[in-house]
Order: sequence, then C-alpha cells, then structure tokens
Amino acid sequence: MLFKIASIAALASSIAAHMDMTEPCSRFSPYCATRPPLPAGILDYDYSINNPIPYNGSVFKSEIQWTKPVASWTAGQPVTIKFRPGGAAHSGGHCQFAISYDNGKTAAVVHEVMKHCFFNGPSNSNVADVLEYTFDLPADIPASSNAQFIWIWNNAIGNRELYTGIADITIANSGGSKSYTGKSAIYPNHEGYGSIPEFNGDYNTGLSLFENAPNVVVSPGDSAAPPPVPEYSSSAVESKTVAPPAESKTVTPPAESKTVAPPVGHTPTSQSSAEPTFEVTATGPPAESTVEVTATKHLTDSVYTSSAPTAAPTSSACTHGALQCISGNAGFQECVWGVWSATFACGPGTVCQQTSPDAVVCGWA
Repeated sequence: MLFKIASIAALASSIAAHMDMTEPCSRFSPYCATRPPLPAGILDYDYSINNPIPYNGSVFKSEIQWTKPVASWTAGQPVTIKFRPGGAAHSGGHCQFAISYDNGKTAAVVHEVMKHCFFNGPSNSNVADVLEYTFDLPADIPASSNAQFIWIWNNAIGNRELYTGIADITIANSGGSKSYTGKSAIYPNHEGYGSIPEFNGDYNTGLSLFENAPNVVVSPGDSAAPPPVPEYSSSAVESKTVAPPAESKTVTPPAESKTVAPPVGHTPTSQSSAEPTFEVTATGPPAESTVEVTATKHLTDSVYTSSAPTAAPTSSACTHGALQCISGNAGFQECVWGVWSATFACGPGTVCQQTSPDAVVCGWA
C-alpha cells in the first residue's frame, strides 16, 4: 500500500491497494477466483501484482506464462473484464485493452476506456464505481491457443505511474482470419513512451499520445522480430504546467529486516541515494500463524525487506485488507491475513478518520 499526499484532490482519498485485473486472471495473481498451478521454478504467487510498473525494464510484472490458459474466447463475441474491488482508483484515467500473440512484444488495441476508467464520469474519488467492462472481440481477430490479453492503465491523479496486467488466453475463430490490424498499445510513463502529467481536472490530458499511436499487425503465425518501441517527439509528448506536489510522507521500513527476492517479473533499477518511497504489501497467506509484511522500495532500489507486523490490538481476528485508525488518530494499521500491521503515520497536518468499519482517510485536522 502506497500512501503519499500527491495533490489537493487526493488528500481525502481512501487508503488502499491499487487496481488489478482478476478476469481473465493476470499472471501469478493470488487474487483470482480460479488460477492455474504455478509453472516450474516459480515459487509463489505475486502478492505485489497491483504495484505500479517500474519506469524502465519490462512493462509486465512477469513475462513467464501460466501453465495453461485462463480464459477461452471467440472472435466477434462479447468478453467481460473484471477488476478486484477495494483498490485505489486514483480518480480514473486512461485504460487500454489489447491482444498479443508474441508475449506482449506487439499488441493491438481491441477496446479503450479513455478519461474515466473505473468511473462513470469525472470524479475525485479513490473508490472505483466500475469494476468490469464488457465489449465484443473483433470478428477478424485470429484464432490461437497461445494468445495474450493485456490491460494498461494510466491514473488520473497521484504519482505518475503505469499499471498493467497480462493474461494467457485462447481465441477461437471459424472465419480463418490470419492477422488483425489495430492501433498499437502504448505504455505512457514508461521509458520510451512519453509521459502523462497529473490530470488536475483536465481529462483530455495525454489523449494525443493514444490518438497518435501507430497501427500494428498482430498474427499468431508471424515469426518476424517485433517492431521497435515507437519514439515520440517532444511535440507529441503531453506537457502542462502542474503545481508543485504537496509535502509527501515517507514510510520508514521496519528496523529488523531481511533481504528477500524481488517480486516476480520485476526488473530492479540502479541504487539511488535519494530517500525512497516505500510501498507496503502483504506477501501472501501465511503458513500456519506466520505473517509477513513486505516493505518495497518504490522504483528507486533493488532491495526488498520484510518483517512481522505487530500483534493485533484485540484478541479478535481482523478481516484481511481492513484499515483502522490507531488511538489518537495519528496514523493507521492494515489487517494482513488476520493480524494488524505496524502503524503508518498520516501526513503532516492530517489525522486519521475512520470512514467505515474497514476504511480510513487521512484528512486535514
């Protein structure tokens, strides 16, 4: 969970994990209703699946495929994409949905939700109104037993980030189509693709990047090398004057820590001397009574640490993912598989406010 006061619009946002795709099930997601067994050599599911993608390296959390497809679709028929509830929706933004046959190296867009993804219109909320989208697959999308479905999201408010999901699927098509031509999927806020500033109420921000994306041809039988990443001139990259962000709060990792392997599919970046921002996520269901919380240095470091959270303040078990304000309202705790985590402080000048039994906000005192 990443907590950072990034803009006035985000001050009263609910504190939660980010959005992630559960149908079709993203590779190695632990949150899907059904999921295939892990491939050989993959030791655990990726409990950081909803973290943003690092600026450089792979645009996917994992380039290793599931052991079998997670969905079977038919060209020209409707498909439904679902997302896990409870994630931070960052007031919407731009979403792309694409098909690939080469493990995501090239991907053609088959559906878009621009401006207000996860919402029905402009919103300052961090809680999604829309958790599923249904649309028809193109009738000329080629059949394949080894295709990939890709979801891409650029958030409207908060840190300038990129979120993606990739799922392994099969596609049936009795029409014999050999290829599909569509607009290329792009990955703004990732190295080589240009950047999108914070919207600040202007939901047209960044649209030109998507409108100017080149067409690509995807085909299950195309063995040619994928085209290079599109280069965008300085005139094509969105820019706007943005007020300096409000002061941010950095959460310090637990004192007692140990080095553990980075999440599946993560490409570590070089060591940075700058003070990192920490993202705190559960590493998964515990074995028996063991619980871990992972403090992940956000984008700036290749070191990962973990330590056990503090014991629950009461004897009753808590609900995984629930949040509660601590005594005095100076911060909050998150329930991680039945045990309350260490305390996270609210930002300077703000206090914790319990908005529901399982949710909190940090707002001005």
